[in-house]
Amino acid sequence: MTGRRAVDLEVALWRAVAVYRALALVYAATLIAMNSGGYARPLGGWAVLAVMAAWTAWATFAFADPRRRGWPLLAADLAVAMGCLLATVWVESPEGIAAGRPTLPVSWVAAAVLSWAVRGGKRLGLTAAVVLGVGDLLIHVLAGTAGGLGDRTFNGIVLLLMAGLVVGHVVKLARDAEARLARAVEMEAATRERERLARRIHDSVLQVLAMVKRRGGELGGEAAELGRLAGEQEAALRALIGVSPPAAETGHRGEQTDLRPLLTAHSAASVTVSTPATPVPLAAHAAHEIEAAVAAALDNVRRHGGDGVRAWVLVEDGDDEVTVSVRDDGPGIPEGRLERAAADGRLGVAQSIRGRVRDLGGTVAIVTAPGEGTEIEMTVPRAPDRRPRP
Repeated sequence: MTGRRAVDLEVALWRAVAVYRALALVYAATLIAMNSGGYARPLGGWAVLAVMAAWTAWATFAFADPRRRGWPLLAADLAVAMGCLLATVWVESPEGIAAGRPTLPVSWVAAAVLSWAVRGGKRLGLTAAVVLGVGDLLIHVLAGTAGGLGDRTFNGIVLLLMAGLVVGHVVKLARDAEARLARAVEMEAATRERERLARRIHDSVLQVLAMVKRRGGELGGEAAELGRLAGEQEAALRALIGVSPPAAETGHRGEQTDLRPLLTAHSAASVTVSTPATPVPLAAHAAHEIEAAVAAALDNVRRHGGDGVRAWVLVEDGDDEVTVSVRDDGPGIPEGRLERAAADGRLGVAQSIRGRVRDLGGTVAIVTAPGEGTEIEMTVPRAPDRRPRP
């Protein structure tokens, strides 16, 4: 569906250029018919018109095929426009050029500017306009009437530049809007699918986990432990299906991602995640690196904290930086343990946490004491300069 919308937009743009080219040809033919009596070579005017008509037919056909819209066709389009423009020196009399009579193709040459603008935006559109503007000036130089440049010549050059700039910019805006619409449609489809899966999970898996939790608590013993684990998984699964899919799942790089759903997915019976009420936007890569560091910290809590240890994740959104802290009520980290782990090649904290945050230009502070738990505070600038801190 989204691919077809993009194709429809391209077809509409190139069809508009073709319509303009045909209408401009009719206008040029009318002026040639009206002014041919004053040409130095009247038959030359009709010959140029025949070339313009033939190229209009071929360009309309060629640009309709996306495979042909490359540099060869664009260069040929600009070359034909320039040739027809400079043919004015051969057909028109010097007196007519000095008097400011219109060139043979008149506004037909702007079709080449529009083609370049549609193909490559305002930059290519301006490039084509400058080339044809130089051609307008060359007409007077070659005819020996450079001293008689009038307002009409300069007005024509300005109109070409404006056409290349404005059309190129509008085309870029249209394509950006089309891309945003496509992403919105994709996200809506993903959300609906997520809701459908959530309903199915709620009707099956969550009910089973809730029953295991309840029955395990009633039976006690080893069944109680099984019920506790089932309760944690039920809470984690409910959090997972209750948040929007992360932006990284849509496959679009370079966009902003809300950090909150990435972290609330780690909520469980023993993990409490607190986030601001408003979105916490970060670059997608930074958001997922922070989420991975938080996951590594929570994994350390589960592995080293023992049974019954709880953890709290707090997100603070500042103007220039985002701070995420992971705190637990476990036994704390013995003095020298992190250094020994790094020396033994166990780099969970050194790489999974400190390394990730350092690569984002941020800092990590670890506060711990025996019997008083541990707090890991990760601070990341909102717009990192990509230069890792020592």
